[in-house]
Amino acid sequence: MRAIGYRKSLAISSAEALLDLDLPEPVATGRDLLVAVKAVSVNPVDTKVRMRSEPKPGDTKVLGWDAAGIVKAVGPEVTGFKPGDAVFYAGAIDRPGSNAEFHLVDERIVGRKPATLGFAEAAALPLTAITAWETLFDRLKVKDPVPGAAKAILIIGGAGGVGSIAIQLARQLTDLTVVATASRPETQAWALELGAHHVVDHTRPLAAQVAALGIGAPGLVFSTTHTDTHMPAILELIAPQGRIALIDDPKTLDAMPLKSKSLSLHWEMMFARSLYQTADMQAQGDLLAEVSRLVDAGKVRTTLSETFGTINAANLKRAHALIESHRAKGKIVLEGF
Repeated sequence: MRAIGYRKSLAISSAEALLDLDLPEPVATGRDLLVAVKAVSVNPVDTKVRMRSEPKPGDTKVLGWDAAGIVKAVGPEVTGFKPGDAVFYAGAIDRPGSNAEFHLVDERIVGRKPATLGFAEAAALPLTAITAWETLFDRLKVKDPVPGAAKAILIIGGAGGVGSIAIQLARQLTDLTVVATASRPETQAWALELGAHHVVDHTRPLAAQVAALGIGAPGLVFSTTHTDTHMPAILELIAPQGRIALIDDPKTLDAMPLKSKSLSLHWEMMFARSLYQTADMQAQGDLLAEVSRLVDAGKVRTTLSETFGTINAANLKRAHALIESHRAKGKIVLEGF
């Protein structure tokens, strides 16, 4: 089968940073689905793993987690899907990725593709939807009010992949005032289009801008990027007893300043359930089923912003380069082989 992977951790400008490969087709066992991949999207985790996880000499590593496709075969323990089902999912970080014609994935972390979306539009959603949902409802507990705080959430990086879906989920499923950050006219317009009540510029002092909105101090902050840079402003603007969640990877993060306001800090890693085979692993499949329902009901839209052509090494290199530039808006998708 055709696949795209790498043998060495190289800068994306290198000719061998990503390679077109011919690999054996995998076989479904246990609770696995064998999915014929129709579309994939690219996430920051793809670029991070490419640079941080070098294969052993002679081995290759296939990246890619977001995917949408059709079930070709099922393992003997599968109960929820059958060949021919159209599905979407984000996969597991400790298994081969979805940048391949055929891909194995545990049925517990798979959802049925929204009927109203094509494969490319659906592939843009799973990883970011799971990340945003788990952050909002499992980590931040956004439906539990922070005493005395404004019923508001600040989403830092509102135009990125996770921010784009977090804005929508917060608007559709909570009564919070949604304040997003974006720094360019096009990304500010994107965040407003997705449902943010207010947009502030994260390249300017955040605390003053949030205060100027006149809504009061928010009790919830969801930081998707550059958390270490933004933390002083977060500590200033958040209400006492507030809750902060992050998904990025600061080299260092000093938690001591959270003490004076009795703030709580929550780290979201959407791969944790599959990586540790948690007792509630099925929650991700259930979550994707609900996202699919919201999409088909017209309440949530795809966050696809650009399609980079077919799934091959050259197009994936372009996508990795844009992700690494930190100027991507929404999600980048590739479709077909």
